[in-house]
Formats: sequence, C-alpha cells, structure tokens
Amino acid sequence: MTPNNDAKEVAIYTDGACEPNPGPGGYGAVLIHGSVRKELHGGFRLTTNNRMEIFAAIAGLEALKAPCRVRLHSDSKYLVDAMAKGWVRRWRANGWRRTRKEKAANADLWERLLAACGRHRVEFVWVKGHAGNPENERADELSTLPLKRPDLPADEGYDPNRQRDCFDAPPLFQ
Repeated sequence: MTPNNDAKEVAIYTDGACEPNPGPGGYGAVLIHGSVRKELHGGFRLTTNNRMEIFAAIAGLEALKAPCRVRLHSDSKYLVDAMAKGWVRRWRANGWRRTRKEKAANADLWERLLAACGRHRVEFVWVKGHAGNPENERADELSTLPLKRPDLPADEGYDPNRQRDCFDAPPLFQ
C-alpha cells in the first residue's frame, strides 16, 4: 500500500541512545504534520545503540495511521546509509548476510523497518547530531528519558552473546 500524490507529508526526526553500549537503551521520535506534532519514546533494559536508532525509525513509521510521504531524519549514518544505499535490501536478498561469512546484524529490526517503509514513501535524510537542529535535539532528549527506568522490557531480538552487535556499522571498505 504505497501512498499516492495526495498523501500527507510527514517529517520524522529519530534518535537512539544506549549507556553503556550495550546496556540500557532508548529511542525517541518526533513526528510533524503541519501544526500537528507527536512525540514517542521508549526503551529496553539491554540492547545496543544501533538497535535503538533502527527502532526509533520503526516506532515513528508505525505510528502513522495512513500511508504518507515521509522524510525521516536521523543522525545515524548506519541507519540512513543502510536504507538509502540499498544495503538492507541486499542483505535480505542474501539471506541476511553481508558477506558469505558474515551475518547482517539486527535482521529482526531491519525486516520490521522494511515492512513499515512498504506502507509509506520514505526518504531517509542524514542530519548532523548535536548541531543545533531543534527537532533532532528533541529526539535525542526523548531517547535518553528511558535510560534510568528500572522497569524496561527485554529487547527480545538482541543477542548479548553476539559481540559484534555493539559495533555493527558497515565496514569502511568492502
């Protein structure tokens, strides 16, 4: 269900946080449509920063009730490049492998993000973090709110035995 040209335009600003990494993590999203604004946040007791960056995008997109044209802003190059450059679709086509030997990290979240993107027309936009963009700064604030909560749920998709999860950005050279 892809939106038509009459679909509403929505800006989403997202951020993820984890302290330490891996450790308790949070996500935040700011959704804006005209003068209407919605803020979302939540977290998990043990996760990674990259998982929270992806989850923030999922939360923002899944909050939309109808197909929309979305500009999703994130300060995560991992998230923006993986989606905008088609890496995620390639990993999925290769059975969630980045190479023959290396599994793609966070396949559960990438799959969910691809499904959410399938309902909307999404453009991923990188913004420099902590550079004064008020909506990005607010998403950052929202992502840190859950970090100290004692009642955070488990991140069922996170495997603490997979050491690479906290360093799962794509390699510099391929």
